Amino acid sequence: MSAVSERLPAFPWDKLAPYKTTASAHPDGIVDLSVGTPVDPVPDLIQKALVDAADSPGYPTVWGTPALRDAITGWLERRLGAREVTHRHVLPIVGSKELVAWLPTQLGLGPGDRVAYPRLAYPTYEVGARLARAEHEVYDDPTRLDPAGLKLLWLNSPSNPTGRVLAKDELTRIVAWAREHGVLLFSDECYLELGWEADPVSVLHPDVNGGSYEGIVAVHSLSKRSNLAGYRAAFLAGDPAVLAPLLEIRKHGGMMTPAPTQAAVVAALGDDTHVHEQRERYTARRALLREALLDHGFRIEHSEASLYLWATRDESCWDTVAHLAELGILVAPGDFYGEAGARFVRVALTATDERVRAAVERLK
Repeated sequence: MSAVSERLPAFPWDKLAPYKTTASAHPDGIVDLSVGTPVDPVPDLIQKALVDAADSPGYPTVWGTPALRDAITGWLERRLGAREVTHRHVLPIVGSKELVAWLPTQLGLGPGDRVAYPRLAYPTYEVGARLARAEHEVYDDPTRLDPAGLKLLWLNSPSNPTGRVLAKDELTRIVAWAREHGVLLFSDECYLELGWEADPVSVLHPDVNGGSYEGIVAVHSLSKRSNLAGYRAAFLAGDPAVLAPLLEIRKHGGMMTPAPTQAAVVAALGDDTHVHEQRERYTARRALLREALLDHGFRIEHSEASLYLWATRDESCWDTVAHLAELGILVAPGDFYGEAGARFVRVALTATDERVRAAVERLK
């Protein structure tokens, strides 16, 4: 066990503990804008679907029920503009983080293979490579990478942490490059329905992939768009030649989405109203926090989508974290997401309206 754990970096969030203690000491309590965990209620129709499926004594299937696969394919065509998506093109997963962490291992990658991800990125991309003993590297433009030995290329649009959105022509160029060099492309699109100043596009759109899913897979989650982080509900969509062996591996590994969660996902993907309502909540919180941060002397970069504001005072991110902690506000230091984030902080929109108003008053 120690041999495996020694491959991993120190768990970054542990470093934030003393600043959380400082922020928690504020007379009016902490405003936690660090971890992007949903705080709003799970919509009633989703809760009802979960309860109605609670009497599920048998084992669920890894591939999910036909109703779940129908819900996923229907959503992909309705919301993302994907075409000719069948059950072979989709695979439920037990939350997206599980998939990101174990994908290189499940793909059979190891020493000598390379995994690449954005210079500023979700830390679990690196963790996945380390668990598989594969090499890992960061990029600014993936098409400038050496394709030799590059077995897995991660895209992330909208980005966590920066909120940057890759334009359609940029996605098209990257997909073409990956195919030309035989590089498997996984696109993390978990924030795709949360575009504010941009309209994010999926690699599954025919304008991007030319009508073919060869060599590409998209990762989607219901954690943010439907407040289902506690349900562990996500799925893959794309190349059947990639998903079929993953399905077999996951059958052997028992990586099954619980049956009540599967029913809840069917309800969630079939309803757009709750998504629009949640977007309105985040829109209002974003506007308040953005204005307050700017007035407080911050500069905000990218942040045109996702659940975060990527902000800087042109100082060490830890100085900024300490400054805000004294105001009772906890944010994530940018260097959690790579060295390039050393002078930024990530400010999450995932706090209640009351806590967001408290943060705004303190920033004044």
